[in-house]
Amino acid sequence: MPAHNKPVRVMVIDDSAVVRQVLSSSIAQDQQIEVIGVATDPFDARDKIVSLRPDVVTLDIEMPRMDGLTFLKKLMKFYPLPVIVVSTLSQKGSDAAYQAMTNGAVDVVGKPTDRTALKQLAVELQEKIKAAANAKLSKYLTSAPPKASTAPILKSSSLIKSPTSLGGKANQIVAIGSSTGGTQALRHLLAELPADFPPVVIVQHMPLAFTESFAQSLDRISAMNVVHASDGDVLETGKVLLAPGDRHMLLQSSGRGYSVKLKDGPNVNRHKPSVDVLFKSVAQHAAGSKSIGVILTGMGDDGARGMLAMRNTGTRTIGESESSCVVYGMPREAYEMGAVEVQIPLDQIARRLNTWISQPAKRSA
Repeated sequence: MPAHNKPVRVMVIDDSAVVRQVLSSSIAQDQQIEVIGVATDPFDARDKIVSLRPDVVTLDIEMPRMDGLTFLKKLMKFYPLPVIVVSTLSQKGSDAAYQAMTNGAVDVVGKPTDRTALKQLAVELQEKIKAAANAKLSKYLTSAPPKASTAPILKSSSLIKSPTSLGGKANQIVAIGSSTGGTQALRHLLAELPADFPPVVIVQHMPLAFTESFAQSLDRISAMNVVHASDGDVLETGKVLLAPGDRHMLLQSSGRGYSVKLKDGPNVNRHKPSVDVLFKSVAQHAAGSKSIGVILTGMGDDGARGMLAMRNTGTRTIGESESSCVVYGMPREAYEMGAVEVQIPLDQIARRLNTWISQPAKRSA
C-alpha cells in the first residue's frame, strides 16, 4: 500500500512493445499513478519487482518463456502484491484470466488489439490500479474454497427441470453484488450453500469475455446449479444466475414466480451490469421477507443505494465486513448509508443466510 498522498507505483508487464508503451504512457496521465517500470516477460519482471518494489503490477497472461499464470503463482508465493491481469478477449484468454483470479490476482480486464481501445482501457485501469493499491491480499485469494455443503456435489436434474417458485425456500430470493475481490468471495460463499438453497441472483463486475467461464467455474464447486444468465431465465430453488458482463440484470415478476430481464443501456455507477440496477429491481418486485440482499468486497459505491431501497421495504441485508474484504468500498458505502442490517466477515455470511432463510420472520441481528 502506498504512503499517504504518494502516487501508486505501477509496473506494466507485457510482451508487446505497443501495449507497454500505450498503457504506461496513458496510465501515467493520472497524477495519482507513477509508472516506475515495464517488463517484457516474467524473467525480466522478476528482478525489477524486487529492486523497484511496485505497489501494483499489471500482468499479461500470454507471454513467451513463462506464461503469466505460472509467474503469478510464483509471485504470490514469494513476493505477494496486488496484480491486475490484462488478458486477451479469447476463450483461452478468458479461461486463463479466471485461473489468475483464483490464484491471487485482484482484478482482470480485457485487452483489445487497437491503440484507441488500449487508451480507453487505460482509463479503466487507472481506477482499478488505485483500488488495487489499497487491496488486502486476504486468505481468500490464495486458499482453496471450503468444500461444498453436499459431498460429493450431485446436481439434481429435478432442480433444473422443475421451477419451484411457490412456497418454502423458493419463495425467497438472495441477491448478491460484488466487484474487486469478488471472484474468490463468491467461490467461498457459494461453496457453503446447500443444493436446496433459494434462488440466487448475482452481479459481479467483470467483462463479458470472462463471466461465462466464471459461471462454469462456480458451478463446479457449488452444490447449486450456477448458470450464465439469459434473458427470461426463471428463478428456481437450487439455481444461481450470474449476470453477463455486458447487460444489466433485473428481477421481474413472471406468472406466480420470478424471472430475470437482461437489458442494454448506459453504465450505472460506471458499471454494466450494475449492482444498483439489480437491487432496485429486487426492492420493487420481491420486497420485505421475500428477499435478502448481500453486498461483498469491491471498490466504489455500486449497490449501496439499491440495498438501501431493499432495506426500506423490510428486506434483510448483509454487508461484508472490512476484516475480510479485499477492497472495503461498496460494503462501506452501503453501511454508512444505513443500508446494511448486519456487517460480518465472509466466512460467517453463509451461516447467517441459512439462519435467516429458516427463520424469515425473525428480525434480530
